[in-house]
Amino acid sequence: MKKLIAIICVLLVIFVAMYIYTGKQSDKNVTLDEVSKIEDYISKIYMWQEVTNQALPTFTSINDAPDKWVWEVVKKNLNNYDEIATEQISDEAKELFGPDFTKQFPKEGNDSFIYNNEQDIYQATNIELDSYMDNFLLNSISKTKDGYEVEILEYIEDYSAENDLVETNQDEFLILIKNLEGQELAKVKNTEGKDKIIEVVKENTDKLTKKTIDLKIENEKLFIRMVK
Repeated sequence: MKKLIAIICVLLVIFVAMYIYTGKQSDKNVTLDEVSKIEDYISKIYMWQEVTNQALPTFTSINDAPDKWVWEVVKKNLNNYDEIATEQISDEAKELFGPDFTKQFPKEGNDSFIYNNEQDIYQATNIELDSYMDNFLLNSISKTKDGYEVEILEYIEDYSAENDLVETNQDEFLILIKNLEGQELAKVKNTEGKDKIIEVVKENTDKLTKKTIDLKIENEKLFIRMVK
């Protein structure tokens, strides 16, 4: 339940970011609408460490990305988890990763989708989520000839301390902000909101993991090409 609440909160970041994004923009022509679309796309492909080992792994080509991460991203974005056809999996993969994506989903299924031989369908496997919310913040955006180069800061919102109520207000609990190495950066009250968390992240950029994402624009859609 804690994780579900945290996931819902992440959706709010997309809208908040439109107003609080103050990263280093190498190209001043990057608009708030572009920032919002970039944030939205990365949110779709950003996973959880306990599921895919890394929320966003590094790779030189989308076709070299780890299989586990690829198919869990597809699963995350499907609406129906119980009766899934091969075409649905392939179509969603193309929708997320673009026409250059060539990985083939195995007929026998995998750790993300179990094949039901009797009904000739796939069923999504269950995901066990912890109390850690893997998250990111846009740090800079530069336009390229056919897309964007985006630097993100990665951090963790630890909700395991949710039962540690603040003495002065029993409706408040603490969220621990950590880097990917587990180092605690700050404690934030849930009532302080997302703005406070983002403030903490910006104050600790030197302690956070940075990754650069190469995004391509094709037919007005964004697709990931490389992460370094």
